[in-house]
Amino acid sequence: MSEWWTYRPEDFLLFSPRVYWRLFELHNAALWPGQFAAVALLAVLVWLAAARPAGHARLITAALALAWAFTGWAFVWSRTATINWAAEYLAPLFAIEALLLALVAVLGGLRGRRSGIATVAGWLLVALAAAQPLLAPVSGRGWAAAEIFAIAPDPTAIATLGLLLTLRGPMVWALVPIPLLWCALSALTLWTMGEPAAAALPLAACLVTLAALLAVAVQTRAGAPVPRS
Repeated sequence: MSEWWTYRPEDFLLFSPRVYWRLFELHNAALWPGQFAAVALLAVLVWLAAARPAGHARLITAALALAWAFTGWAFVWSRTATINWAAEYLAPLFAIEALLLALVAVLGGLRGRRSGIATVAGWLLVALAAAQPLLAPVSGRGWAAAEIFAIAPDPTAIATLGLLLTLRGPMVWALVPIPLLWCALSALTLWTMGEPAAAALPLAACLVTLAALLAVAVQTRAGAPVPRS
């Protein structure tokens, strides 16, 4: 038996890249044409975050709660579990995040940011999530394996981080950790699979979010005025 230090990270993967991307093909085929509704939902959330009508924060968090609940059940639990035993531990994270988002939607307390580093970072992440489906055909996987917000976990987590950065309030800090953790785990998995282009998006989401939150924390701690609506 080989010594443990001779193993490489990829030796611990339970599936090949082809099997992994095949999950998205099967998932998209089963949900077609629901992808159009998912794209429309993201467009509505972008409008809510930009126009900031009355109650927009509640509507955003409520919609994100549904997206996390559906993605966690339909993809992580129902599909990923067929190739990765860790899915049974990851799916509850989606349920917890959905419950937290739903709780914030009911209780309120979040408001929109007018400007600042966090807002700029938030819009950047939303743009990355919206553009993520394009990565599939560019990478040679074809549109059938595209990752779409509210259907696939990565764009759902990235868009959630982006939209949360456009909001302000104490509960933002409670809603960010799980999407951050998912992006970190996804980036590590994709990098180990030899998919650096795909890994770059969740990794960038982690770095941008952490940098934005650090900037807000430093600004607040220093007593500088935080942009308000």
